[in-house]
Amino acid sequence: QVQLVESGGGLVQAGGSLRLSCAASGRTFSNYAMGWFRQAPGKEREFVAVINWSGGSTAYADSVKGRFAISRDNAKKTVSLQMNSLKTEDTAVYYCAASRIYTIHLREYAYWGQGTQVTVSS
Repeated sequence: QVQLVESGGGLVQAGGSLRLSCAASGRTFSNYAMGWFRQAPGKEREFVAVINWSGGSTAYADSVKGRFAISRDNAKKTVSLQMNSLKTEDTAVYYCAASRIYTIHLREYAYWGQGTQVTVSS
């Protein structure tokens, strides 16, 4: 079992930056790939970024590539999402999630946090 708690969301102007963090509980955090997903009002939840168990592999949605960076600290059981050059279309609830496999597919993630709101104003 893995429990996840996100933090770091808020209101930021377009062009600004935010750093999201996700704290995990459980002894097997390093066994999981960790992903970030987001859901905007009226839209389906979508993939944002993923990092494998060691941090050696990452992948990003095309819409955030070059602006967002995912990282993890297995000793601290945390995963972070650094978001730069934010756009109004990045406004959404952001979720971290854990999967036994390194994947961009939402259905493969068994554990989810409660989400944190990110609002980007123009």
